[in-house]
Amino acid sequence: MSKRISRRRFLKHSQAGILGLSTFGLVSLGCNSRASGQLKTNVPAEKLITDLQQQIPQLMQRSGVPGVAVAVVRDREILWSRGFGVKNTDSGQPVNENTVFAAASLSKPVLAYAAMKLYERGELDLDAPLTNYTAKPYISDPRIWKISARLVLSHTTGFPNWSGDEPVWIDFTPGSKFSYSSEGFLYLQSVIERITRQPFNEYVTRNVFAPLGMTNSSYIWRSSFQSLAANGHDRDGVPFPVGKPSQANGAGSLRTTATDYAKFLIAMMEPAVNDPFRLNEQSLEIMLQQNSRISQSLGWGLGWGLERTNDGDFFWHWGDSGIFKSFTLGSKRSKTGMVILTNSENGLRICENIVRLAIGGQHPAFSFSMIDY
Repeated sequence: MSKRISRRRFLKHSQAGILGLSTFGLVSLGCNSRASGQLKTNVPAEKLITDLQQQIPQLMQRSGVPGVAVAVVRDREILWSRGFGVKNTDSGQPVNENTVFAAASLSKPVLAYAAMKLYERGELDLDAPLTNYTAKPYISDPRIWKISARLVLSHTTGFPNWSGDEPVWIDFTPGSKFSYSSEGFLYLQSVIERITRQPFNEYVTRNVFAPLGMTNSSYIWRSSFQSLAANGHDRDGVPFPVGKPSQANGAGSLRTTATDYAKFLIAMMEPAVNDPFRLNEQSLEIMLQQNSRISQSLGWGLGWGLERTNDGDFFWHWGDSGIFKSFTLGSKRSKTGMVILTNSENGLRICENIVRLAIGGQHPAFSFSMIDY
């Protein structure tokens, strides 16, 4: 199979890691009740790990996924982290817990966390027009004055998901409805850089990655990633060159490991008191409060998708750069969560089953219409 790809597919595979579709909403869940199922919080750790180690390779083989890294959080600690398969089907180098993946839109919750720290410090008003923080309006459309950090983080700006080579535009009155937008996060990134007077990756490294011990995470390429990075693969298992972003894209250029991102999940579950870096209880509650209602079971907070089930509320996100796909979710109540990073266009085909194996329950997040299996 030729490794040449169309411009449309190139946009999906680019360093931004953003799914280039202008759409929103959900596939109908076909029911009015909350999803329910048995969580696995009481399953002995040894049995849980054994089941995962036995079944993940089978799921990968059936779905044509070359490499996966998984981390499981229990009681706000990393219970288990492991890699499966290969980083590159040509080289056959194995995936391990230190393998770096392009995390695509798992970038967005990290940006949201970084923005909330500015809110905590009194440097960012969630409901003030972002134009208040810029030297000039981001675009000429006067509706730009309605767009705040809250609207960006809850995907209600009216921006398209991704404008490609065109200047960004506003499709509808900001705040009037949900429409997933990566462009909004780029706007907020520019505001964060102006407030902090630092490049975005530098600010996040100092204020999120370093304090949380996320030593293999960055929005731009690092030379240390050369021996650690996985290659993305198309549906036929053909590897593509490793993308090496030289500029941070807060919507989608994050490079990370499953272990690192699990540390971030734990920070979302564990509020801090008078901590200069980790968020306090009030800020976490604001992030996980529904701002956009999508269905009876699904909504959006600030930076996170939210799902309600009879087993409790979960926050979640997915990532899709075409040749890398990922999924993460967590629960403050049950203190559980997990991270799944894959290096394949087929990656999301196995994520729901892995979540069921590790966390249990039923998760309407997998019905979100933009999740491309």
